[in-house]
Amino acid sequence: MTEPQPVLHLAAGTYRGGGGRGLQSVALFADGRLVPGAAFDQAPNSAFSIYSHRHDLHYVVDEDAIGRVGVLRHGAQGWARLASLEIGGAAPCHIALDRTETRLAVANYASGSMSLVRLDPQTGLPAGDVQVRANAGSGPDPHRQEAPHAHWVGFSPDGRRLYQTDLGTDEVLRFAIDGDGAVGVPRTAYAAPPGSGPRHLLLHPHLPRRAYLANELANTLTVLECADDGTLAAVATLSTLPPGWQGESILAHIALNAAGDRLYVSNRGHDSVAVFALDRDGMPTLLDHAPTNGASPRFFLLLEDHRLLVVAHEKAQTVTTLAIDADGRLGSTGTSLPIPGVGYVLRV
Repeated sequence: MTEPQPVLHLAAGTYRGGGGRGLQSVALFADGRLVPGAAFDQAPNSAFSIYSHRHDLHYVVDEDAIGRVGVLRHGAQGWARLASLEIGGAAPCHIALDRTETRLAVANYASGSMSLVRLDPQTGLPAGDVQVRANAGSGPDPHRQEAPHAHWVGFSPDGRRLYQTDLGTDEVLRFAIDGDGAVGVPRTAYAAPPGSGPRHLLLHPHLPRRAYLANELANTLTVLECADDGTLAAVATLSTLPPGWQGESILAHIALNAAGDRLYVSNRGHDSVAVFALDRDGMPTLLDHAPTNGASPRFFLLLEDHRLLVVAHEKAQTVTTLAIDADGRLGSTGTSLPIPGVGYVLRV
């Protein structure tokens, strides 16, 4: 009998401190099973990555005291590391490409800084010096906001501006990028409420005036209006937790479906994904809270072509799947795979 073949290949980024062995291969089968494969140990402490279609490369952060970005390629024989670059910041946790895929930006959590790297347009490999811009300040939470903590970075659609969230100082920062690729000093694009802890920003791909800010410490979603000068203004703020729920929880990941009409946010503590419907102006209405069937959902990956959402749980150290219904709501599949040290999941 012929063995069934996977319908999709994934990988789980893992942390050494949790027993991780690098990038852990995971196969998804048609019956919904997740089956682990070999681990690639040359991508340690893999907290996040970004894929370049132009160069067929994965850029993977190593969230360590001496921050690095690994340049990897995945092929028939598995993973290969083509380069590793020190990026001048500590504990990098998020990474982004501009639309030309010739600039790479990194958010460095521990050093509260942002790094910008030029990529060779032919090879996709790092070229030239790394530009580093550090923030200063703190917030009212002495345990989480004693210093700046960069947590997300992303480019404006035209590539002339870079945004960065700072969980430690309750800010979204903006940096101008000139025609030669030089990055300017940080300016405040949005001052979040004290103690809210901005974690991730999401720019709506179809509505250029709309953005969403996921506030980790406050467990809230802020709807933002984008101005021509790059500043952001709050339009509305919604809780990502059920009304009246009591307990400790912090927010984690945020993502939008391809149509741009469903927004998903994960809650660590409540251990759920909040599902929001977006109207034609991008304003959200809460639809549901779906249990993720694991403790502390740090990250999730939308696989709309397979009608699945794949969730990585940092405390449970498991990966689970949720079914995406026709209306965007989520339902349990019962699938759970133990992966030590798991932090996020990527498609390969």
